[in-house]
Amino acid sequence: MGSTAAGVVFIVSLLVALALVHVPLGDHMFRVYGSEKHSRVERRLYRLIGVAPDVEQRWSVYARAVLAFSLVSVLFLYGFQRLQDRLVLSLGFEPVPDHVAWNTAVSFVTNTNWQAYSGESTMGHLVQMAGLAVQNFVSAAVGMAVAIAFIRGLARGRTDRLGNFWVDLTRGTLRILLPIAAVAAILLIAGGAVQNLTDAHHVTTLTGTGQTITGGPVASQEAIKDLGTNGGGFYNANSAHPFENPTSWTNWIEIFLLTMIASSLPRTFGRLVGQKRQGYAIVAVMAVLALASITAVTAAQVAHHGTVPEAVGAATEGTEQRFGVVDSALFAAATTLTSTGSVNSFHDSYTSLGGGVLLLNMMLGEVAPGGVGSGLYGMLILAIITVFVAGLMVGRTPEYLGKRIGPREIKLASLYFLVTPALVLIGAAIAMAFPGPRGSMLNGGAHGFSEVLYAFTSASNNNGSAFAGLTVDTWFYDVALGLCMVLGRFLPIILALALAGSLARQTPVPESVGTLPTHRPQFVGMVAGVTLILVALTFFPALALGPLAEGIH
Repeated sequence: MGSTAAGVVFIVSLLVALALVHVPLGDHMFRVYGSEKHSRVERRLYRLIGVAPDVEQRWSVYARAVLAFSLVSVLFLYGFQRLQDRLVLSLGFEPVPDHVAWNTAVSFVTNTNWQAYSGESTMGHLVQMAGLAVQNFVSAAVGMAVAIAFIRGLARGRTDRLGNFWVDLTRGTLRILLPIAAVAAILLIAGGAVQNLTDAHHVTTLTGTGQTITGGPVASQEAIKDLGTNGGGFYNANSAHPFENPTSWTNWIEIFLLTMIASSLPRTFGRLVGQKRQGYAIVAVMAVLALASITAVTAAQVAHHGTVPEAVGAATEGTEQRFGVVDSALFAAATTLTSTGSVNSFHDSYTSLGGGVLLLNMMLGEVAPGGVGSGLYGMLILAIITVFVAGLMVGRTPEYLGKRIGPREIKLASLYFLVTPALVLIGAAIAMAFPGPRGSMLNGGAHGFSEVLYAFTSASNNNGSAFAGLTVDTWFYDVALGLCMVLGRFLPIILALALAGSLARQTPVPESVGTLPTHRPQFVGMVAGVTLILVALTFFPALALGPLAEGIH
């Protein structure tokens, strides 16, 4: 079987697997978040932190709980890194520098996992396990909790309550993420991923030179980094490292993990609003955008012009031979369509158009299927904007799932989609305006600008991947990208919860002959079109200066 045919089989088998888990996993999450019963372990946790689990919260209280939990998490993780040399299993590493510790703390708490350091030479085992891996779980659970609260805003009427954040956070962690991650870690270990607590091994290679081989609790962190769409690798090479991702089989598992929850949440949405077909419509939009992206990236990598690519049949620079170009392109598309940010190839080495598609994936808002939770509420807000646009076209008050989309709702939805472009474009403009940040670019011209644009796009969308040619371990980038991560995570969450609260207070409106059907293929196409138009109008000038200019040249 040729490499292209093998790649097609790889992609098809992945899509089949995602289709098979869509209903059972989506229904499981529906039962988790819809149940009124608390387990014994959960009740003990609630008593420990002083939470009344049966008391629901208004959107503002829910948002404050999200912010308070995240602030404490940032402070804890920052302190953990700064005190690393006093901890067990530190492997003799010094405290993480303050600006790197700040950047890393906000990165993992915001589910970005942007890494301005090499994990194997900076972090000890305890910081990796009790610091970074813990945030991989809870930051993902925060995104899922916000998505469920948003769905409740659509499903409920005449109320100002969206649920209890602490209950949603706990259930998402204990009932969904932990069990799946445990099974995934075992599968990765069986596939050859490393899992130990040993110090580094110093060996002599066949050429007589010395080499340091670092082990650690890799598989356990690898499982949740992908499942929770986090992306931070134990090693600097991330999923290109053979200790994290040894074979094509583990590569398949990792792509499956980073897409399974986000692609199943639309089923949960359909069950919670009492209309399964609404969930199918949302997942259909996600599928259309995802398949278009995968096709475009793969085509750009396989059919790129140039002497070497034409000789070997594809643009192979920066890819691992054990994966090949097609599987690497699929991984790159999946990791940028979600908010994962893990990589198994060097995105900076992608063709100009291939790298441009990866940029576009993040600029879409990472909604196809997006990060766990964040992808769903982002897509639902896009659906609301689509309904509003359609209502203007036919002269009727727009409605979505029986809720009127009035001035307050559309203002909140619009602000939601203005936050990230503002952070990306302003941040990139400031970086390009001063010689210091420009000096961090490995390349000049259009590709150098693409490196900077990619960094701010990745940070602001809480993705975490990079055009690694850009040197970001500087005060400017650590602080600037850290601010983008914080604002890009929590401003949209606040706006989404405010919108959910506004929708929940409404009295549901019954469907009429003039109601736009939001479960049909026509609406699926409209949402996909609105998504692309929003991105094109916002980011096209920047893309034209970066990957498009490089590709034309």
